[in-house]
Amino acid sequence: MTDFIILFFITFSAALLGVVPPGLINITAAKISTQKGKINGVIFSVGASLIVLIQAFIAVLISKYLYKNREVIDTLLKVALVIFILLGIYFFIIAKKKKEKRIRMVKVSKKSSFFKGIFLATLNVLPIPYFAGLNALWNVSGLMEFTVSYIIIFVLAAGLGTFAMLYMYVFYFDKSQSSSGKFSKHSDYILSVLMLVLVIITLIRIFFK
Repeated sequence: MTDFIILFFITFSAALLGVVPPGLINITAAKISTQKGKINGVIFSVGASLIVLIQAFIAVLISKYLYKNREVIDTLLKVALVIFILLGIYFFIIAKKKKEKRIRMVKVSKKSSFFKGIFLATLNVLPIPYFAGLNALWNVSGLMEFTVSYIIIFVLAAGLGTFAMLYMYVFYFDKSQSSSGKFSKHSDYILSVLMLVLVIITLIRIFFK
């Protein structure tokens, strides 16, 4: 039982810290919260976190041969590179179109926020190598075994840690109307610049292994 508690705590912490830097998912969660209400932000976060559960499970499956089969990670990075470029262009175009428009609260289906969280989290494949690396590290350190119980604890901790940080993003940007309005106005530009940064980081990871 103690081993499970330790594994859950360190994986939860690693997943939470992994979402601290501004990224596609947490910035979008904050944007939805400021534009459509914090409930929609939470629903979006739930959808995204469910995909993280699947990604964490996939990470467990590939962690055994992660470093022996480098082409797996290389393929994921190349796919991510294309996705980030397309998303960067998309958010920039959206930001230009919204330049002269006043941002206001709109009524949006909670279901649409949920599926948007699923969609964007599915596009964001970088958590897979991140959790695969963590899983391999825990295994080498003796904290993780490839049994059903350990895998369930690892996957749940990864998903809950991600949701916890997204939840904080949702409510942090929803506290002040003035700061929320400013953030909402420039959020698409922020996302566009963020995609550019992710493109650069991904290129570095591809060419400087």
